[in-house]
Amino acid sequence: MSTRLRPMRLADLDAVLALEEELFAPDTWTRAMYRDELSRTDTRHYLVAEDGDRVVGYAGLIAYDDEAHVATIGVTTGRQGEGIGARLLDALLVEADRRSPVVLLEVRADNGTAQALYRRRGFVEVGRRPRYYQPSGTDAVVMKRERAGA
Repeated sequence: MSTRLRPMRLADLDAVLALEEELFAPDTWTRAMYRDELSRTDTRHYLVAEDGDRVVGYAGLIAYDDEAHVATIGVTTGRQGEGIGARLLDALLVEADRRSPVVLLEVRADNGTAQALYRRRGFVEVGRRPRYYQPSGTDAVVMKRERAGA
């Protein structure tokens, strides 16, 4: 099976919210949050990974002139380990490098797999946010990547 990346649309929200529930419950984003993000086209860049007509992953970037933030990234459990998350992240980083000298993100402290992916892409841990993810109260690791030559 092959996946392709494309911009996220409002019509994708049912699939994205189902993945949110699968991957991040109880700390999921809401439909209203995604609608708001997708309306901010000047500073947001959201993608989905689809296989045929099925959304199997998604990712989002918030980018300003001085810094960018990986807002979210997720791949359905059954497709993890295939490189879909890495492709989504790489696409976000291309956009981030176009706009900003630095990229920040928060990742769950208990998600070693994601942290390892981020380290392979040049991110380093710069801090922790206790009880960042709500309502679960899970800590976040804050990571940072600077654009080469920045």
